[in-house]
Amino acid sequence: MTTLNLNNSSDNYLNHTKGICSWLFTLDHKRIGIMYLVCVLIAFFLGGVFAMLLRFHLLTPEGTMMTQDQYNQAFTVHGAIMVFLVIIPAVPAALGNFVLPIMLGAKDVAFPKLNLFSWWLWVFGLIFFLIALASGGIDTGWTFYTPYSIDKASSMGGVIPALIGAFILGFSSIFTGMNFIVTIHRLRPKGMTWFKMPLFLWGTYATAIIQVLATPVVGITLLLLIVERAVGIGIFDPAMGGDPVLYQHFFWFYSHPAVYIMILPAMGIVSELIAVHSHRHIFGYKFIAYSSIAIAIFGFLVWGHHMFTAGQSQLMNIIFSLITFSVSIPSAVKVFNWLATMYKGSISWNASMLYGMSFIFIFGIGGLTGLYCATLATDVHLHESYFIVAHFHYTMMG
Repeated sequence: MTTLNLNNSSDNYLNHTKGICSWLFTLDHKRIGIMYLVCVLIAFFLGGVFAMLLRFHLLTPEGTMMTQDQYNQAFTVHGAIMVFLVIIPAVPAALGNFVLPIMLGAKDVAFPKLNLFSWWLWVFGLIFFLIALASGGIDTGWTFYTPYSIDKASSMGGVIPALIGAFILGFSSIFTGMNFIVTIHRLRPKGMTWFKMPLFLWGTYATAIIQVLATPVVGITLLLLIVERAVGIGIFDPAMGGDPVLYQHFFWFYSHPAVYIMILPAMGIVSELIAVHSHRHIFGYKFIAYSSIAIAIFGFLVWGHHMFTAGQSQLMNIIFSLITFSVSIPSAVKVFNWLATMYKGSISWNASMLYGMSFIFIFGIGGLTGLYCATLATDVHLHESYFIVAHFHYTMMG
């Protein structure tokens, strides 16, 4: 006769070992996912504070509480924190780390130590951003455009720490993407072919490809910017014979695919939510899976639509405009398949399903406003206006 050990019946990843060090040096993917989640929420709060300061300042046309320089600093810090520290790592690093091995039936990710190292790199990236704030702040805009980031008279003393922080965060993203790619390739159980994987894994896999291929470009670009500012070698600064448009090409070659680092895992989540709470198999599984890869591929080809007013040739503008319109096709495939899944389904109107439907509505607004940005005749007038700000926030915040 066997007796149950009631003391161990409640043993789980949260209480198996205790103490702060057991968390900081853990190799458990669930704990690492939770640590990412907590840290991202802290950064989200910090970025949100600056967002509230911006909106409060703009209550009146004259501004209520900040000088123009202070406003530029708050705008830069808000954007940099939200993009590099929050939106890019939020779903892949937090939920991806927690859920991906479980969905595969694996004990952990392929490289647990590299996984923990990625989290530590994220923490060091945050520290460097805090150093940038303590060093006088940054007022270059979150894109660190030259010559704003080179001119030491106008930009603040925190530019180099912020660039180092973004550089370190890039490695955190690369290592996480490498881990996920190897995990999906090598740790899938027998019988789980590519088209038997959950759609969240397809979204995470497409995201990981972007992380591994695009992030090194912005990492080297930021490193060149650090060298240029510290040493005075002309690379991007026109005053020293550099080319500021070259910096824009390098930056947006990463930063537009980065938009899909932010949105593809969320689309994977919504694919799961809609199917589960409609109590139906997802409609058009293969089309949704392929559309994730298609979005990742198209994401590498459309960076030039951020530069329609930067002096590109008309031919390049037309080509980038055409490819940008094509991105809407795989995105629409997802939306219409979600709606088809809901059709005649036994829908549970719970919080999760309401969130999924809200995502479709808000993302729909973000996607449809993107068509105006892709149209040359309208983008010229909308460029650097609040329309672009609204488009970006509708797309991301869903």
